Amino acid sequence: MSVYAIGDLHLSHGQAKPMDIFGEEWADHVEKIKNNWNRIVGEDDLVIVAGDISWAMHLSEAAADLQWIADLKGTKLLIKGNHDYWWSSIAKVRAQLPPSIYALQNNHFLWADRAICGTRGWICPGEEGFDNEHDQKIYLREVQRLKLSLESAVSNSPGDIIVALHFPPYNRKNQTSAFTDILEQFAVKLCVFGHIHDSGRDYIFQGEKNGVDYRFVAADGIDFTPLKLF
Repeated sequence: MSVYAIGDLHLSHGQAKPMDIFGEEWADHVEKIKNNWNRIVGEDDLVIVAGDISWAMHLSEAAADLQWIADLKGTKLLIKGNHDYWWSSIAKVRAQLPPSIYALQNNHFLWADRAICGTRGWICPGEEGFDNEHDQKIYLREVQRLKLSLESAVSNSPGDIIVALHFPPYNRKNQTSAFTDILEQFAVKLCVFGHIHDSGRDYIFQGEKNGVDYRFVAADGIDFTPLKLF
C-alpha cells in the first residue's frame, strides 16, 4: 500500500489542447504518464493528484479525463488546481467521479495509518505580482480550507499527516507563510505541491524545514512519473 504523488496532468481528452507548445518535454505527455504510472503503481497503492488535472471548462467536459484517470492502477485522490475550472461544487464533483477516484476539499482521506489533507492553495505574500486585495482574499480563504482539512484529520487521531497543495506553500524567496505555519502547527510529516513549470523550478525549495518534508511533484518536474512518497 505505497503512496505516490503527481500533479499537473493537464489532460484534454474532451478537447484539443496540445501541451507540446509549452516545450518538447510535453510531447505525448499523456502516454508517458500512463505508461510510467501503470509500470510502478500497484492496484493496492494510492496516488495523490495535486491539481491542474483537466483543461475542461465544465464538469461534463471533464468526464473523459476523469475516466482516463480511473482506468489507471491504484486509488486516486484529487485536489483542485488553479486551471481546474470544471471543478464546481464538491458535492457535484464527487457525484460524478468514477470508481477508484476521490476528491479532497475541506476534509481528509484516511489511507492505512496516514491522513491526507489539502487544498488548492494560492500564491503567497511576497511573491511578485501579489495583489494585497484580490490575492490576499483568496490566500486567506485557502489557508482556512487547509486548517479545516487538518482539523478534520486530527479528530480521527491518525498517524502521519500528509498535505497536498497545488501551489507551493511559500514564495520564490522561500519565505514562510500562513500555509507553512499551519503545517508546522499540525506537525505535518510531508507536503507535496506542483504548479511551477519551466525556469520557475529553479527557485523551488525541496527538503526538510522545521520538521516538514517538502516535495515538488508537477509532472514535468518528475519526468511524468508518479513520485513514491512512502
